[in-house]
Amino acid sequence: MIHYSCKYAPIELFAAFGEEACLLDREEENFERAEALTHANLCCHAKSLIQQSLDKRNVIIMDCCDSLRRVYDVLDFEGNQEHLYLLDLPHENNGCARELFAGILLNLVHDLERSTGRSFNTELFIQACVQASWEFPQEDFIALLGGRVSPELEASIAGNMSLPIANLTCCGSRGLEPLPEGAQSLSLEELMDWYAHALLRMVPCMRMTDVSGRRVLFENPYLKGIIYNTVKFCDFYSFDYSALKDETDLPMLKIESDYMPMAQGQLSTRLEAFSESLGLDARQQTNEKVFNMQGTYYAGIDSGSTTTNMVVLDKEGAVVASAIVRTGPKAERGAREALEAVCEQLGATEKDFAAIMATGYGRDNIPFATDTKTEISCHAHGAHYLNPEIRTIVDIGGQDSKVICLDEAGEVSNFIMNDKCAAGTGRFLEMMARSLELDMDQMSTRGLEWKKDLTISSMCSVFAESEVISLIADNHSDNDIVHGLNKSIASKTASMVKRARGEAPFMMTGGVARNSGVVQELESRLGDALFITDAPDLCGALGAARYAWEERK
Repeated sequence: MIHYSCKYAPIELFAAFGEEACLLDREEENFERAEALTHANLCCHAKSLIQQSLDKRNVIIMDCCDSLRRVYDVLDFEGNQEHLYLLDLPHENNGCARELFAGILLNLVHDLERSTGRSFNTELFIQACVQASWEFPQEDFIALLGGRVSPELEASIAGNMSLPIANLTCCGSRGLEPLPEGAQSLSLEELMDWYAHALLRMVPCMRMTDVSGRRVLFENPYLKGIIYNTVKFCDFYSFDYSALKDETDLPMLKIESDYMPMAQGQLSTRLEAFSESLGLDARQQTNEKVFNMQGTYYAGIDSGSTTTNMVVLDKEGAVVASAIVRTGPKAERGAREALEAVCEQLGATEKDFAAIMATGYGRDNIPFATDTKTEISCHAHGAHYLNPEIRTIVDIGGQDSKVICLDEAGEVSNFIMNDKCAAGTGRFLEMMARSLELDMDQMSTRGLEWKKDLTISSMCSVFAESEVISLIADNHSDNDIVHGLNKSIASKTASMVKRARGEAPFMMTGGVARNSGVVQELESRLGDALFITDAPDLCGALGAARYAWEERK
């Protein structure tokens, strides 16, 4: 058994010696073993490979970056492998690269003949190459590009998308071109020359100097979108993603892996929102409830980390009730409280609702909801209803911040989320307020009148809190410190708008839109006014309610 981690690994060559191939692609609970052998700052992809390879007898590493060379160095030093190979991978696809790679493959054949005592079996090699042939789906599909994905992550992606997924990541479908006629009669040198060419002609990964070969993918009429997997702390994949954005107009979603189990709620929101932006059903609806034809009201409920918000429409689509309650530890309990609040306003019961559309992170945990949509789509729908001119929404909630770009029809054209860090969110402001012994109303206005232009250099909530405590100890005023915090949040948010390529007119939603200091600083950085309603928290719930009302029979 030969273990590998790169689609350019010549596994068909090993098949010619009777060796099966196994992809190193699992997730790790932690990197404890790897970090005991190498620097903790080594990328997570490399640490994952070290940890998976330590107990394997035969491993092949493709020399495609410094991190992979460090993987080889660690494994070589530990000496646990019976056979450990490091193969140079040309970064070009031209005549010289092909000749060089063919020579490397030929040397590997001779090395295997010496180490195994067996001869190269042409028939087994050809069989393996035929099995490795792959064609693009002949139906609408989504391409998965970028860094290696684990089976768990690929299953999550497939489970949240209604179209087939073509895994074309650096460890995905290999797709060797067809063998030439009369391959059986070719010499070993001729076979290796063809094999080198076939490997280098696969849909190229981002480490190749010339990635124009991806054009055949982008021009495929069945390709409807791209999900690009970046590797945490690896700039190469982020650069490649940015380059791809300029290379194609296809809808793209960027996700990030660290090769440890991911929070499924956050990932599902991204994937479902991407699917919805393509006009697809993200997944089959599992809730058995249907429209109550005798119901009078249509509601949207936005279950967030901090608050649960609900908006109710009558049969004419007019807003007749709304509620904002604390979510608390359980999404269902917060949703029940919101439902009770609007029922009290209306003198109604749950049976009076024709449909209830749930959105937000807790949307799948609301048993009385009749349907669900992501908060990305619902915020867009609500914003477009409130102001059809809006092209960019900045939503800063309790645990995440989002930038959502809209087209003229109010459909989502792009979005980015910061959902892995509390920096710049409502939680961040709450933490800083506790340190300053201020309430949230005071936090909203204290930064408007400042004297010293302080800068909070850290956007990490923990480090920023330490920085604030130091500023308090240095006798800086609350006004100056809050102003510094507002600048930090505005700067981070404006950068997100720029990355999303957001354009005016802008709208701000979420609880932080009530903070006058943050709004002022953000408007200054965007160079434009923010459209903010009297109840910015309710935009997502309103959008969900509008969906429920519009989908009535």
